[in-house]
Amino acid sequence: MTYLLALDQGTSSSRSIVFDERSHIVAQAQLELPQIYPQPGWVEHDPLEIWRTQLATARDALAKAGIAANAVRAVGITNQRETTVLWNRKTGQPVHHAIVWQDRRAEPACARLRSEGHAATIQAKTGLLVDAYFSGTKLQWMLDNVPGARDAAERGELAFGTVDSWLMWKLTHGKVHVTDVSNAARTMLFNVHTNQWDDDLLALLRIPRALMPEVLPSSAHFGDTAADLLGHAIRIGGVAGDQQSALFGQACFTAGMAKNTYGTGCFMLMHTGGAFQTSQNGLLTTSAAQTTATPEFAMEGSVFVGGAVVQWLRDGLRAISTSSEVESLAQSVPDSGGVMMVPAFTGLGAPYWKPDSRGTITGLTRGTTLGHIARAALESIAYQSAALLLAMSRDAVAAGGAPVSELRVDGGACINDLLMQFQADLLGIPVVRPAVIETTALGAAYLAGLSSGVYRSTDELSQLWRADRRFVPTLSSARAQELMANWEHAVRQTTAE
Repeated sequence: MTYLLALDQGTSSSRSIVFDERSHIVAQAQLELPQIYPQPGWVEHDPLEIWRTQLATARDALAKAGIAANAVRAVGITNQRETTVLWNRKTGQPVHHAIVWQDRRAEPACARLRSEGHAATIQAKTGLLVDAYFSGTKLQWMLDNVPGARDAAERGELAFGTVDSWLMWKLTHGKVHVTDVSNAARTMLFNVHTNQWDDDLLALLRIPRALMPEVLPSSAHFGDTAADLLGHAIRIGGVAGDQQSALFGQACFTAGMAKNTYGTGCFMLMHTGGAFQTSQNGLLTTSAAQTTATPEFAMEGSVFVGGAVVQWLRDGLRAISTSSEVESLAQSVPDSGGVMMVPAFTGLGAPYWKPDSRGTITGLTRGTTLGHIARAALESIAYQSAALLLAMSRDAVAAGGAPVSELRVDGGACINDLLMQFQADLLGIPVVRPAVIETTALGAAYLAGLSSGVYRSTDELSQLWRADRRFVPTLSSARAQELMANWEHAVRQTTAE
């Protein structure tokens, strides 16, 4: 039997999964990753803790599988995107905590870029809207605010990377400083048409080119793990940012196929093939995971607070003691009783892009219970995702394509049947949950398997993908539109406008 090891480094945990060549999970291990909140709107991680937890889970997963490292054909890496790490090339020590994708501290720098008229150029080159979400202004903040960082960067002493680059640096004992196109595309510094770092954008943000990693396709030979870490050197054969990896793991290889991942946030991607489309509806254009040097693209919308709203119910309101209790609490009432929750804890992402929005709960009455609030919290995940897909379909139709006809789903919250049924009802199209919901890790394994010869083609991978359950809409189109209108009204109440 041939095995593949996927390292899945996420926002709230580090996981490792051993897959066999038929894409079955053989063993997995997971450790929580602590969040650091220095002040409101700021979110950080300790890069050394990212590394410690990821290595520990890799060793644990191999032990649980009962296999030695030399039985693993290749390692695939998938990671929380945009999270920014800056470290010393000589010592391997971070110069600052990692600034997490959710962090908003770079918004003033983004506001300046927009006011100076750079937004159109940046979107044309990168496919991205100017926002503090992306890595470039996070890196700029570090260089400007960490004592000595800019001088050290100018001298070539520091290295920048997203989490994939940091892990590969550590896995190879500093031998490789590399990333893939899907992660590079999330920096606001990468030209997705040429698949190269853009000198004009680097200059605009005052980022020394010496900081930047080499960029490879998502399925490639990135290097080999140091033999002393896992017991044997293993080829690193696949790397992709978590959402592009999930798109790949869902076998969405052709234009018009779409997936939504329900994690800490929600992330919807629709493959657009080789066509770079600029959204007219507040979405991003991004590089898809690529198996060759030829650019491939996807339309993307991001919800900043998805499953995190359940964590807030647990840790903030203490309405539940474990996240798994939310479904039964929500089902204790027949509907939300008119309660609407907009969990704009860190602003609203696509398609609204309102960084100053803050969360609201509206429609409260004397009869409102925790059950209604729990249901409204769950439904908020579906409402935000529906707004994304409707925007995506409008863009697809405007580009001469067809609306999305089916949504493939994955991520931890997709096991919630109540949420998935409500999602199908709002969208009016089938929502399909795969047999393997760990599609983020699976995509990394697929990419590694392709580059190492385990799989011959994406056609072979399409045959491996299996559905677990299809959720078919039960609401009328008129009722779904009425619910979405109520949602949009609630969104307008989150801003002072």
